[in-house]
Amino acid sequence: MDDNSRIDYRRQLKLYIYWPMIISALMVILTLVLFFTDRCSALVACCFTAAVILIALLVRFSNKKAITTDMVNFAVRYGQVQKELIKGLPLPYAILDDDARFIWANKEFQTVLGKKDLFGKSIASHIPAITKDSFPEDTDVCNIDFTIGEKSYRASLQRISLNNMVQESVIVNSEDFSGQLVTVLLFDETEINRIIKQNNDEKQVSGYIYMDNYDEVMENVEDVRRSLLSALIDRKIKKYFSTYNAVVKNFEKDKFFVLMNKKSFDELSANKFDILEDVKTVKVGNDMSVTLSMGFGVDASTLPESEQFARRAIDLALGRGGDQVVIKDSGNTTYFGGKSLQIEKSTRVKARVKAHALREIIESHERIFVMGHQITDIDSFGAAVGVYRAVRQFEKKCHIVINNVTQSIKPFVDAFVNDEDYDPDMFVSSPEAIQFSDHSSVLVVVDTNKPSITECPELLNRCGTIVVLDHHRQGKEVIENATLSYIEPYASSACEMIAEILQYILDGKRIKNIEADTIYAGIMIDTNNFMSKTGVRTFEAAAFLRRNGADITRVRKLFRNDLKDYKARAETVKNSDLFRGKYAIAVCPARGLDSPTVVGAQAANELLNINHVTASFVLTEYSNKIYISARSIDEVNVQIIMERMGGGGHMNIAGTQLSDISMDEAVKLLEETIEKMEQEEAI
Repeated sequence: MDDNSRIDYRRQLKLYIYWPMIISALMVILTLVLFFTDRCSALVACCFTAAVILIALLVRFSNKKAITTDMVNFAVRYGQVQKELIKGLPLPYAILDDDARFIWANKEFQTVLGKKDLFGKSIASHIPAITKDSFPEDTDVCNIDFTIGEKSYRASLQRISLNNMVQESVIVNSEDFSGQLVTVLLFDETEINRIIKQNNDEKQVSGYIYMDNYDEVMENVEDVRRSLLSALIDRKIKKYFSTYNAVVKNFEKDKFFVLMNKKSFDELSANKFDILEDVKTVKVGNDMSVTLSMGFGVDASTLPESEQFARRAIDLALGRGGDQVVIKDSGNTTYFGGKSLQIEKSTRVKARVKAHALREIIESHERIFVMGHQITDIDSFGAAVGVYRAVRQFEKKCHIVINNVTQSIKPFVDAFVNDEDYDPDMFVSSPEAIQFSDHSSVLVVVDTNKPSITECPELLNRCGTIVVLDHHRQGKEVIENATLSYIEPYASSACEMIAEILQYILDGKRIKNIEADTIYAGIMIDTNNFMSKTGVRTFEAAAFLRRNGADITRVRKLFRNDLKDYKARAETVKNSDLFRGKYAIAVCPARGLDSPTVVGAQAANELLNINHVTASFVLTEYSNKIYISARSIDEVNVQIIMERMGGGGHMNIAGTQLSDISMDEAVKLLEETIEKMEQEEAI
């Protein structure tokens, strides 16, 4: 009922009550008029007027009480009918005051709580989830889930203004009423939740299981034992998953497809996929342990969608180095395992295939851009130079995108800038790259697969063809729609990968000395002078560069530090602390340093030379961010620690960037992350 209707009803009611008085007033006016025209008629009218007034007064005062009594009786009867209807409502219903105390509750509500006398008692004493603080704002509806015994309920709370309650009245003014009540309506959702849980438990989960190093393991086993080893691994995998009511089928000798329901998968996840460690115990004359990679697709709307999630998950697990489980749904990606060192692949077939694919892309395009990550280091720069040489081999235009030349790469950049054999536009900034590029351009991203930390993220949307060459483990954020993606976490550096690719692209032609020096320097820095994460292929790449003119002495001179950098590194090591007796944590003083992040990384390497240090973390403040350089030898996977903090990297070399945080807060966050992961046995 709107305001106009209420006004009309009140006016009509007043008119009904006061109409005799109105007629009396009209009679008085008529009598006065007659006094000025005809006094005889006026006297007669005066008598009639007095009679009308008397009758009107008698009617008004004699019927007022009866009318009021009838209206009150009607209101009471109407209220009683409403009350009885609410009492008999099959849904539990109650009214609370502003202090969350019961004013009234129907029988169903009393039955749910098992109490009859609820008036004046706090609802929180019976339903702890409902308190005064949980009341909705204004007239909004608030839903609260809670349980009583084995039953689940949803409480729907809504504020009711007393002012609103009397707005429908045709007699009472709502302005005279103030305050609020809260209505509570309970819905029994026990059966609904049971059906939802049952439906969720019966959802199908698809998965892939790959043996990471099947060929390498079998190469080191006698011929007569290979079939036995393969059968034992096959039996262990199938027996393990059979305990979770899963169906496991081989579709290749070292690959399996798994199908199971969500309930069983949750149990499997709760046990942290201990098959990853169990399968390593299978020994039949093999010195190398078998490792598994698994990818699962969960919470998909259809089975084909679940299979797609699983395929993306297994690709991600392999891209991160294997020996781990990746779980993917429509929005999130979860990781288990990944604590062991990646096994280097002895074959270079994949490198040859990727090299030929890159060659075809270069030959079919006229302009190629190369960029690495922000704050370019020598590995990123060396890899970019290697791509530049591959492009120039086919006389195509190539630009390396660099915004800020750090002190660590400045000697190498200057060597190219001062050499007349190289184009003046060999190095371009991000605005220049955006200006020169279009959809027909090729973009080669090196030494990172995370779009947000690339030198120019906008370039990823401008170039029609994208190539990714990286040696870091993949995380949740990846470069989408890459035409060619070559990511090998076992590689020591991006420069090692580029050195292998160049051997297949150059067709026996030599690269220039400065180019060989730069690529060699990238390998040397990322391997800490060939002491970390080196394999046979690392030394083969180094040998290729040495044959092409890389000079160790020349590179070493380019890497010599300023005295202030050396002092800062020494001070960092001096002021380091041991957290939990084995994690070295230090803060690198950045003031006065040209490349504080490089000094921090060097200090992190130095800390590993201290006894009992299993991992080192050096924090450096630079450009309003906190940079963390993490290093380890073999006992701790620093990559998964940095990944928890939004970064990534390798098992032995990783890092992250933190924004909007002080140095003390960053150190505390790092310590809390390490402590939490140790409790979870994740490291």
